[in-house]
Amino acid sequence: MDLVLTDQPTAEDEAVVSNGLDDFNLTAGGVQDRKPLAVLLKENGETIGGLTGRTSLGLWFVDLLYLPERLRGSGLGSKILAEAEVEARRRGCLSGVVYTIQFQAPEFYARHGWIEFGRVPVGADRSRVFFRKELRG
Repeated sequence: MDLVLTDQPTAEDEAVVSNGLDDFNLTAGGVQDRKPLAVLLKENGETIGGLTGRTSLGLWFVDLLYLPERLRGSGLGSKILAEAEVEARRRGCLSGVVYTIQFQAPEFYARHGWIEFGRVPVGADRSRVFFRKELRG
């Protein structure tokens, strides 16, 4: 056996890890419901921004949310986040989690009802900011 450190795992590498964890979750917890969730912003058929994440075991993970600078402040980010939240609720998620960097969008998430639950310093003057949101009710 070898340990291989890489910044370029193949799709097959990632699938082995992902499928292995799914199998474990099914065996141990009786559930395997991880599913990607994306709301994409398209212009002339090309993706120019959007949200990516996933749902699993009652939790919605927001991985990335990006809009081109020219569209920030237009309300599209709010629309994208709201649409993803509706889908997460439809899938039975009870909570959501996201992290951002303090210079990115903590105010955006707070405005949309997300509650900060932690900060992890990642340098002398910046932190990752972790948020959660209850989706019940």
